[in-house]
Amino acid sequence: MSDPFSNVAFPAFEPEAARELLAAERADTLAQIDALSREFDGIVAANALVAVDDEHDPEGSSTAFERAHVAALLAQAREHVADLDRALERLERGEYGRCEGCGEPIPRERLEVRPAARTCVRCATSPSR
Repeated sequence: MSDPFSNVAFPAFEPEAARELLAAERADTLAQIDALSREFDGIVAANALVAVDDEHDPEGSSTAFERAHVAALLAQAREHVADLDRALERLERGEYGRCEGCGEPIPRERLEVRPAARTCVRCATSPSR
């Protein structure tokens, strides 16, 4: 019986290479979360030392914006870790590198840039999906 993926232009990652890429991306993102958490805590601590009236203090609105911006970056990084964890689960099930939209292999180049990708570029940019 022939291999159905023998003529695929972009072969999927070998499981160990994919695992290493996902682990490295996860470690980098966890380091980013640690740094952002320290930054957020610093903003909150600095704000606690000053009686801030956001409505009348010219610095209050920028401090609130900075706090909200860092909080949004933290949420995004935490979601990325969850995406990476789901990618590791797909890897364990043998489903990593296959588009959840069309079922075709996800190009290796896309997985190198976005290791947690669940879809090929076509499905990711298609308005119907």
